[in-house]
Amino acid sequence: MQRFRSHSEHSLDPKGRLNIPTRFRDVLREQYNSEMLIITHWQNCLRAYPVAEWEALEETLLAQGKNQPDFSRFVRYLIAGVSECPLDKQGRILLPPALRSGLGIEKDVVVVGMLQHFEIWDKKAWEEETRHTRETFGDFSAGLSALGIL
Repeated sequence: MQRFRSHSEHSLDPKGRLNIPTRFRDVLREQYNSEMLIITHWQNCLRAYPVAEWEALEETLLAQGKNQPDFSRFVRYLIAGVSECPLDKQGRILLPPALRSGLGIEKDVVVVGMLQHFEIWDKKAWEEETRHTRETFGDFSAGLSALGIL
């Protein structure tokens, strides 16, 4: 099974279109029929989900979220930020201005594979996130060891 892996730097064109990396387009076309949804994520990035993966997440929300306090507020925030962003013939997606502006995404972005989805970061925000992750990597050691990764 192919997954979204690695990262790459890109520039949005003047209309806000992003050229999706070829390896990500291949996964979308071969496994997901190129259908994709973009959400504004609370971690300062956009997340791109193949529709099938997003629908699985929605089912989890419906099944498990009802018993959570303030759940409807979270769902409202999450669902209100969903935007359908189909691939065009050149393998690009249009990132709507409303999604970009809230995160300061203007031109230079980093596309980051996250296995079942990928993220779109403003380049400066990505550099800060990477720096912070490196500085706090020790915080992950116990969890990674428990998973047999370290």
